[in-house]
Amino acid sequence: MAYYAGVDLGATNIRAAVADEEGNVVSTTDCDTPQGPAGIAVTEAVLDSLREACADAGIQPTELRAAGVGSIGPLDLAEGAVENPANLPDTIDRIPLTGPVGKLIASDRVYLHNDTNAGVIGQRFHSERNPDDMAYITISSGIGAGVAVDGNVLSGWDGNAGEMGHMVVDSRGRRTCGCGRDGHWEAYCSGNNIPEYARMLAEDGESVETSLPLSDPEFSAKDVFDHAETDAFAERVIDRVAHWNAVGVTNVAQAYAPIVVYLGGAVVLNNEELVVDPIRERLDDLVFNNVPDVQLTTLGDEVVLKGAIASALTDGTGDQSKVR
Repeated sequence: MAYYAGVDLGATNIRAAVADEEGNVVSTTDCDTPQGPAGIAVTEAVLDSLREACADAGIQPTELRAAGVGSIGPLDLAEGAVENPANLPDTIDRIPLTGPVGKLIASDRVYLHNDTNAGVIGQRFHSERNPDDMAYITISSGIGAGVAVDGNVLSGWDGNAGEMGHMVVDSRGRRTCGCGRDGHWEAYCSGNNIPEYARMLAEDGESVETSLPLSDPEFSAKDVFDHAETDAFAERVIDRVAHWNAVGVTNVAQAYAPIVVYLGGAVVLNNEELVVDPIRERLDDLVFNNVPDVQLTTLGDEVVLKGAIASALTDGTGDQSKVR
């Protein structure tokens, strides 16, 4: 029996899994991501998670044929590391991954991807059609995308392709993104930014009657979605968010001509009817070429982990024909 491993390295949690040669998961582990004192602590936590997953599967790490890692970024693919991760303390400037994992499993078949690229690899591998042209877009605390074109997952020279959340969707630039630049998709539609966008729209109106707790420091995107059916202003916010989401997906469709676009991330998974359906409804009027099939991710919140496993199985591609 051949075994493969996958790791999902996030800013909050690390998940690792061991799977068999068919991609069936036989063991998983989950732990908190260390917040310091340095990047090597995160590396060690990744290695410990892999050791634990292997122990639970009854194998040694050296019995793994390959490992895939879906990670927060930004990445330095040449060094096989995360460099200055935005959502971890400043003391964590570099997290070595490819070298230490390869040493642990005694194999040079270690495939490192940003998390959205791992997502598109997972969706491609687990799709019945195994499409060569597709995209996976996550709408969560931030927005990002993984894209496959002609069977090639686009990683970019440094591994950081797919920062679709930082595409300009609003040329007026009325919202400033967390990155400090104006008009980005993420500034309007990410879970972290929907509350601020709602406040901006409220300020635009001469008088707004709403039950949304706009002045509450704890006001969240969840409040907006929870009030969508009972509050006219919340409904307007959702409609505007849907507009910018449709513009973003249209840009991805025009740039890469995907046959199918899978949507995931917490904002999508928790609000399918209010996020996915409105995008579908708008694309016919926005996309010039072929309108992609827009679907909810079939892998839920495990899309990155399952993508990392699929990467290990398929030499980083998600192409089912490359399983070996």
